[in-house]
This record gives sequence, structure tokens and C-alpha cells, in this order.
Amino acid sequence: MRILLVEDDPDLGPAIARALRAEHCAVDLIASGIDAQHLGDTERYDAAVLDLGLPDREGAAVLRGWRDAGRTLPVLILTARDGWSDKVAGFKAGADDFLTKPFRIEELTMRLRALVRRAAGHGATRLTCGPLAFESQTGVFELDGLPLRLTALEWRVLSALMLAKEVVIERLDLMERVYEGDADVDSNSLEVIIGRLRKKVGATLIETVRGRGYRLTGA
Repeated sequence: MRILLVEDDPDLGPAIARALRAEHCAVDLIASGIDAQHLGDTERYDAAVLDLGLPDREGAAVLRGWRDAGRTLPVLILTARDGWSDKVAGFKAGADDFLTKPFRIEELTMRLRALVRRAAGHGATRLTCGPLAFESQTGVFELDGLPLRLTALEWRVLSALMLAKEVVIERLDLMERVYEGDADVDSNSLEVIIGRLRKKVGATLIETVRGRGYRLTGA
């Protein structure tokens, strides 16, 4: 998952980013509502974590701007405001979920995974494709019932393919979901990751669609 994290607290923002990266997420951390507006309009994210109390533009205004522009990325509002009126305002602006500070990072991670899963059209938490299974709430992959050991980049690629199983994900789209915005990416890096995954899950599960991208298929 690639997450846009909009949090201006100089301690909390980096702490959340580190925790999400430890869960294999790619995270772009910014502290500006204006920058958030731009990135949400121009970059591909699986979800956004958006603080309401930003210094230059209210989080709710950023979210309304995304929704007015037709941006459908799942958004979880993160705020120190615990009044019902603030929650109502957030949901009216187009939020998908709401978490009040202080919170446990485990809850934030599970809520984000649920938002991304539902946005991909999956109701069940356990997804399967042939011998491969994915427990979306814990982030654990299994092959023939045994846990798979994956690097962070391998996990991001395989989870994106699993959430869109039997559907081709274009190469550029897949790369945008895997790498953080400031990453120095080699042009062949995605192919290297795909090659490593094929060694772990079997060559036939991940199909190359020439000129387009990749598809996870159990057929």
C-alpha cells in the first residue's frame, strides 16, 4: 500500500510513518494542506491519513477539494478533536473513517487495510488466488497454508496484485503503488521484484501481459 500521510505534528508524523513502513507500507509524509491537495490530485495512493488541524489549509477543505475533483481514494481522518460535530463535518466532507488521537498504531493499520480492501471491492478479509492466500487484516500471505516471508517491496507488489486479482495492473500504476514519492527507482526494479516473487509463489501465478503490465491469476 502507498499511503499519503498528512500530519503537521513534528513528532507524531514521523512516528506514524515509521510504524506504517514497518508494516510494509510506502508512506509520503507531508505537513501542508496545500501540498496535500496537490499530491492527492496528481499522485496515485491506496489511501490517505489526513489531519484536520493543518496550519495552512483545514484538512476538511483539502478533502472537499479532492471529492469535488472526483478523487475517490479512501481517506481516514486523524484528529485530536473528539466532538461529534467535528466527526460529522469530516464525514460530510467525504471521509471514509475517523480516528481520534491518541490511538494505537495497530488500529490505524487495520483500519487502513480495511479501507483499501473495501475500495478494491472485497468484503471478506481473507483473499485467495489458487494456492495463495492473503489475510488482509494482518497482512500475512500464505502459500499452501504456510506463511510466506516477503520483503517490504515484494509485499507491496503482491498485495496490489492480490487486491486486483485476475485484473491487469499496468506497470506504471503498479510502480506508483509500490514506491514512495522521493524514491530513486531503477527502471528495471519492478521486473526484479516480480522475478523474486515468482520464485516464491510459482511462475504461473503472476502473468506478464505484454505491453501493459501484470496480473495475478489462479486460472
